[in-house]
Amino acid sequence: MTRSALLVTHTGRRQSTQHARAVALDLIAAGFEVRVIADEVADLELPDGVKPADGPSAAEGVEIVLALGGDGTFLRAAELARPVKAPLLGINLGKVGFLAEAEIEHIDTAVAEVVAGEYQVDERLTLDVRAEYDGRLIAESWALNEVTVEKGQRAQMLELLVDVDGRPLSRYGCDGVVCATPTGSTAYAFSAGGPVVWPEVEALLLVPISAHALFSKPLVTAPTSTFVVTVDPYTSFAVLCCDGRRTWDLPPGSTVTVERGQLPVRLVRLAPRPFTDTLVAKFELPVVGWRGNRR
Repeated sequence: MTRSALLVTHTGRRQSTQHARAVALDLIAAGFEVRVIADEVADLELPDGVKPADGPSAAEGVEIVLALGGDGTFLRAAELARPVKAPLLGINLGKVGFLAEAEIEHIDTAVAEVVAGEYQVDERLTLDVRAEYDGRLIAESWALNEVTVEKGQRAQMLELLVDVDGRPLSRYGCDGVVCATPTGSTAYAFSAGGPVVWPEVEALLLVPISAHALFSKPLVTAPTSTFVVTVDPYTSFAVLCCDGRRTWDLPPGSTVTVERGQLPVRLVRLAPRPFTDTLVAKFELPVVGWRGNRR
């Protein structure tokens, strides 16, 4: 049986295309059928034998999806991998690359371990979201990192009412709210003042953005919780955004419901690594102070 892989990379960076070519050559030499998204073939200068694949079905039936780039490339690849339950491996060619499993200097080792089948697959909690206005559905999507409801006009504050599990929690005058997963706790939710949550924890996060309220602390709720964010009928319009990639305008009076996603994203893990080590490495945390390491 032929093994297959889908490559997703940042076509706007020459370095990324060079690494994609090298990965494709290694996989083809190992007997893999290698696919790339049809619209990106011309930009990647890939070797003969690579097969173009069309849009949403590009990852159908593949053994693995490889995302070569930063977190944006990873999230784009996740849109293809999630519906078909394909494992997703991130190789960081960007800056922080928090979602990536391997760094650029370990790219050859990562590909070799994929070929050898020496990897594990973890499931990451996702979010399902739907937005309604005047009794009709205006948006339906999902997110791996976060769902945000933010003000649509820079000069005006947004008025939001947040319900948790069917009960009103608080009304915020704010720039918006972030509803995040543990995976997304180190992304937008982190910059908005939310806590870092270990990926193994099953929970949902709610983080107000620049809220003018006495109670504006970030919340960590049960994974079974449901958030309903209502855009006040007398405020300005808002914007719904999923993972920074998919956006919709929300008229005043809209409601946004966020709950645990029915489908997780399956992430490839090459070697056991404590999440603490990932935090220290990605954020360059000063574990050695000015007095030196006294352990």
